[in-house]
Amino acid sequence: MTALIYIAAALAEIGGCFAFWAWLRLGKPILWIVPGTLSLLVFAYLLTLVPSDAAGRAFAAYGGVYIVASLAWLWTVEGVRPDRWDVGGAALCLIGAAREPAKANAGSAKPLSFSESRTDTSARMSRDFRFRMPPSSRDWWRPCPAENGADNSRALGFQTRGR
Repeated sequence: MTALIYIAAALAEIGGCFAFWAWLRLGKPILWIVPGTLSLLVFAYLLTLVPSDAAGRAFAAYGGVYIVASLAWLWTVEGVRPDRWDVGGAALCLIGAAREPAKANAGSAKPLSFSESRTDTSARMSRDFRFRMPPSSRDWWRPCPAENGADNSRALGFQTRGR
């Protein structure tokens, strides 16, 4: 299901961006930006449907799909055949992106839903946030702990040792 979401998001993003390209670079009427804007809104919504514990991880996995979809667009819509450097670069990106879905699904965070209120979502995101840094006796700083049920008001700050 995630692969289908990524493919649909790539088509929506490329279509939306191409609408602006056509208006600004190809001299198409300004009305081209109306469906382009709607397409970009669909793209943004689709990426929120990907189950991931971090947005950046979902975006990284999507990046490989986007590059391949862009080359397909280049060839099918614009009539320009990708060269060996395009194909090699896309293959390299797909190798890197293939590692991200495993990481994205490894977390226990559930995807956000419309049924959660903003405060519920903020509380859950704050509760799920943890710094993951190894302790070191040479570091004068360390992340503030955020244990279950602990006050997370300082979760983004650092506390000093012996100061």
